[in-house]
Amino acid sequence: MDAVGVVVADIQKSTAFYQRLGASFGPGGHEGTVLADLGGFKLLLYTEALFRELNWDIDPDAPRTGVTLAVGCDSTTDLDELYTWLDEDGFGFREPLDAPWGRRVATVQDPDGTHIDLYAPLT
Repeated sequence: MDAVGVVVADIQKSTAFYQRLGASFGPGGHEGTVLADLGGFKLLLYTEALFRELNWDIDPDAPRTGVTLAVGCDSTTDLDELYTWLDEDGFGFREPLDAPWGRRVATVQDPDGTHIDLYAPLT
């Protein structure tokens, strides 16, 4: 596996959100898509309109919590700062906590409700 795709309602809004998490996007090869190469792994954003054009069903009311993406942070301080920055704009979901498996974790949501876990080592 070398890529993950996320279906989004507003590609500009979602691109801006993922850029805040460090992704740098270029064209995805077709109108309605953008692609970020994350060092050998790709993040693709697809518009709902593109999926409708292909006659693929999109349920806009379905929760998008079945898949989570993850962003590694260098330190717990970096994680807390990133979470606060995103939470201030309404993207916070689960506040940071120290997990028993030795990591600080938190969860934010992109503009369409897809969960992104933030994590950092507890050291």
